[in-house]
Amino acid sequence: MTKQKIRTRILKSVLVSFLILLLLYYFGFELPFRGGLFGYPGHSNPPLTPSWALECWLWEDDSNTAMRVDSLLAGYAGNDIPVRTILIDSPWSLRYNDFVVDTVRYPDPSDWFANLQNNGYRVVLWMTSMVNSQSSDTRIKNSESWFNEAVNKGFITGRDNQINWWKGRGGFIDYTNPEALKWWHGMQQQVFDLGIDGWKLDGTATLFHKMAGPVPLLWMRTGKGLMTTRTYMDHYYRDEYSHGLDENPEFVTLVRSIDRWYHPEGFAPSDAAPVTWVGDQKHTWKSAGKVSSEEIKSKDGKEGIELAMKNIMAAAGKGYNIIGSDVAGFSGRDIQSSLYVRWAQFSTFCGLFLNGGHGERALWKRTPEELEIIRKFSWLHTEWLPYIYSYVVTAHEGGRSLQRPVKGKYHYLFGDNFLIAPMYQDDLRNKVNLPSGKWRYFFNDSSLIQGPSTFEREFPLDEYPVYIREGAIVPMYIKRDYTGIGDKESEGYLTLLIYPDGKSEFTLYHPDKSGSTKIIAEDSDDLLKITLEGLHKPHILTINMTSFPGKVDLDGRTLQESTDFHFDKTRNKLIIKTDAYETGRYMIYK
Repeated sequence: MTKQKIRTRILKSVLVSFLILLLLYYFGFELPFRGGLFGYPGHSNPPLTPSWALECWLWEDDSNTAMRVDSLLAGYAGNDIPVRTILIDSPWSLRYNDFVVDTVRYPDPSDWFANLQNNGYRVVLWMTSMVNSQSSDTRIKNSESWFNEAVNKGFITGRDNQINWWKGRGGFIDYTNPEALKWWHGMQQQVFDLGIDGWKLDGTATLFHKMAGPVPLLWMRTGKGLMTTRTYMDHYYRDEYSHGLDENPEFVTLVRSIDRWYHPEGFAPSDAAPVTWVGDQKHTWKSAGKVSSEEIKSKDGKEGIELAMKNIMAAAGKGYNIIGSDVAGFSGRDIQSSLYVRWAQFSTFCGLFLNGGHGERALWKRTPEELEIIRKFSWLHTEWLPYIYSYVVTAHEGGRSLQRPVKGKYHYLFGDNFLIAPMYQDDLRNKVNLPSGKWRYFFNDSSLIQGPSTFEREFPLDEYPVYIREGAIVPMYIKRDYTGIGDKESEGYLTLLIYPDGKSEFTLYHPDKSGSTKIIAEDSDDLLKITLEGLHKPHILTINMTSFPGKVDLDGRTLQESTDFHFDKTRNKLIIKTDAYETGRYMIYK
């Protein structure tokens, strides 16, 4: 045999071996675990997230009892820190997952859940797809007979296949078996009858596999044949969300979007992802320069706030809309004060404000500075509600989503009108990359900055790198004076921040689902026209202006200073308060 033939035979063998390995990789890992090399086809438009889920969430994972929940909520209410949703994490049930409330941890659940709802709170419970034979931290730890009963009825995938997971040992409920779902939903009805508003769907579905000796197979038999891990994940997230909506039309599921490298395509399909978070980070960030003994443990930020920011940017790029992370991180030792503040500020400008995890979450037991600043930014996030909800609607309809990454370290647009340059390390200085256009620093908007522009500056702990676009129209609900934009007299009114620049417009989709209002601002040298089209709402216009107006008309009627409007010369703001109007056409003469 000639050398040429030998080389040709070797080359063919290498190519065949490579193709075999590629096929084994594709069908053994990439397709079943991630949905394919060429992109995951499961994403489509995100759902309509109800407005309550856009307000502030609270939870903690050090003491899972009704007494602890009551204590936290009372403290937050007493210190005027807004909370709309209380997330109850595991363990709350007798075992995983029988959906029976542990009455030692949560006595008198019917009365207790009703009391939460009567006080205006929404309740979300943690759950997974597992039927456990052994549970690590619930009151019933050994439930072999319960598990075997489910196996004998064909309710578990892979027959009696079990895996070890972080809450014990068990098998996966079979979402393709109607009888299994009837049994599963029947158990869930116990807490649906208590009036719950959502599930936190933790990530067990990604563990869906069966062992062939030492080799994990990412396929398993179900009632409808072989199923991949990726397909099971889709069933888990879609089926639980769909059934929740059948029980409660404003039901949500809190699901993982992106979490490190495990699922770059995303955990939940975006159409079953009304609210998402990016997994579990540590209470860490990078410390700049010399640090105190308290801060030394925070030098390594790789698994902390930067990981959350990276994953949120990746999730936004995949089409997820309402995204967040555990404020201050999920796990670790003590939470550094400045880290808690900066993470809360970052979360203010995300769709989800999820204040929780391990560590002290009673802000009144921490530092006075943390309490004051986090209260201010919690209210600011709450005030964004009509702004955020409008992007819920546009994203659902295939348009612009809430967050969009842009040039700059972890920089992103928050809607169309804000540029956020997050603080990712323990340093007051931060580099800002402003895109094209004209911008103002949100916490002191007296100066105009022409973009594109790159600069570095200090941001005091009670402020954050947020820039608002000239021409912006931003709808808000304001009930307090912490942010300086309005006060308690603003409650019951829609506040519209307007930064005139040529012609701009914003379509507001009202969070109460009553309809929409289109706001149009047309600015020229001597006249500013503002038009409100669509649904009428009592409102306050807060308009950026450099001088007192010559005259202000509404629908042809001249408004009077002091009674209808006033000019705040310290803030350069014209403020017009209107209860009712005919057509909604303002003429502001300069």
